[in-house]
Amino acid sequence: MSMYPSLEELKVDKIARGVAKGTNDLPKDLSLLYPTLNEYMGLEFTQDVLAANMPEYLGVAYPETRTVSTVHEKYGTLVTPDGTASQLSPLSHGVRELVLCKDAEGKIGVRVKDINKGVFVSLVTKGSPAAIAGLKFGDQILQINGKYVAGMSLDSVHSLLKRCPSNGIEMIVRDRPYERTIKLHKDSANRVGFQFKDGEITAVVKDSSAARNGLLINHQLLEVNGQNVVGLKDSAITEIVNECGDRITITIMPSFVYKHIIKSLASNLVTKLMDHSVPV
Repeated sequence: MSMYPSLEELKVDKIARGVAKGTNDLPKDLSLLYPTLNEYMGLEFTQDVLAANMPEYLGVAYPETRTVSTVHEKYGTLVTPDGTASQLSPLSHGVRELVLCKDAEGKIGVRVKDINKGVFVSLVTKGSPAAIAGLKFGDQILQINGKYVAGMSLDSVHSLLKRCPSNGIEMIVRDRPYERTIKLHKDSANRVGFQFKDGEITAVVKDSSAARNGLLINHQLLEVNGQNVVGLKDSAITEIVNECGDRITITIMPSFVYKHIIKSLASNLVTKLMDHSVPV
């Protein structure tokens, strides 16, 4: 079974709900729907790959995939380096729908890159319609206004976006793999119990909120309270964390996956231009 739900599952779920309401008919040929998604930017998460690069996820037992229209959440138990078991926060393996518009200059504020016949978001600019709609660096775009983009060249995707109307641009996108969101609580000294370097978790304090909630080393910080921190200096991330209240939510992914994304998509220029605004 694929780690990800497919676009087919998303559409079949929508169709089934539509039929139940009497608003849709089943299509005659479901084979025309997007195929099952088994890899990400050429990276397949086989047992051998996990064992060599992400061994902490080998022991995660996932339940059967359930079809929902916007997100799939899978849970399991991680075994931390000290041998204790920790509940794994939800893994975001979703296929979701977004609706965007264009700004006054006719742009949506996104750059994409074609890799292994897939189209991926390499940049979302600050305050852009793409940022407001929730498009993220590393998301895979599957469909734009009903047109499949798999196999398209970069020029073809840009041309398609230019031809889109100013409003109501519908996209179906796939989440970044092995992304997790963890909720932490600060202690009396305003600490949550982890250290990082270049955005990567390097140490977790024993018995801290970070340890109790399953935060592990060798994971990259992606967001703090919904704010993108990819490309920021450690001092800037520390300032964001310090300014948070007693509760803080961080989004992380295994460093192995993050480095693969950065190598495939990002340059220093791109990470500097990323949207780092505080979500509203």
